[in-house]
Amino acid sequence: MSAQLVPISPARIAVIQFDPQVGLEHLESNLQNTLALAEEAVTQGANLIVLPELANTGYTFRSRTEAYAHAESLHDGESNRAWAAFAHRHQVYLVAGFAERDGLKLYDSAVLHGPDGLLGHYRKAHLWNQEKLWFTPGDLGFPVFETPIGRIGLLICWDIWFPEVPRLLALQGADIICSVNNWVWTPPPLFDAAGQCMASYLTITAAHVNNVVIAAANRIGSERGDRFLGCSLIAGTNGWPIGQVAGAENPCILYADVDLSHTRAAPIWNSLNDLPRDRRADLYDSMLGYRLHPALPR
Repeated sequence: MSAQLVPISPARIAVIQFDPQVGLEHLESNLQNTLALAEEAVTQGANLIVLPELANTGYTFRSRTEAYAHAESLHDGESNRAWAAFAHRHQVYLVAGFAERDGLKLYDSAVLHGPDGLLGHYRKAHLWNQEKLWFTPGDLGFPVFETPIGRIGLLICWDIWFPEVPRLLALQGADIICSVNNWVWTPPPLFDAAGQCMASYLTITAAHVNNVVIAAANRIGSERGDRFLGCSLIAGTNGWPIGQVAGAENPCILYADVDLSHTRAAPIWNSLNDLPRDRRADLYDSMLGYRLHPALPR
């Protein structure tokens, strides 16, 4: 009998699905909920915890003034101080979405805290619907952060509809992409016969075609007429969910154990196919319009 393989670089991921609510009166309870749920994840051995987009504020602002009142700075905000202290106390990595105030600008941002402090953050590049009225599009590019448990990339919600985002993160060596979300109900059909939503399939596809783990945390519930999809999941390097996909209604915590020494060596179907190597970047630029197409007038 062959010896069981011992994980060389293990990570236990926890994706948290819950129901934050907008309103200044809810800020403290939202924050305390994130900490209590993260504490539960720690008791189950998680060392990478992913919370949804705008986890401390809720989502459906009525005006830019209201969004500004909910926002906090990256370094001095109450939520970020609390999340940083939590990560330090438990020696874990915590990803969360928050409304970031930088001077007079607002960003829909995600932050990565680790045992030794802030590792970095990301500002949402692709703004959805009325987000364009409150937030400035992100200006940080698509950074990947080195950690002892692997290289971590961040994206936010609508970003997953743009395949360039997970591809750019993967090409920079991301082992895990943490996707923080407020996926909303849109005109039907919302779910297929298997009960899956399009956002789940996009996450599965992005993980599959980029050979990367994606941990996607969404929220649930209703807020000022908007309803949220749930359907949080953790997709493995082959795309398929590790464990269950969360339902649309219930709060939950999903867990997945991944060994990054295995994910980095994951095979691409056969010995002759390799996704990064097989890309035809020599053809993409002009055809996709990243640079002016030679057929267009100059």
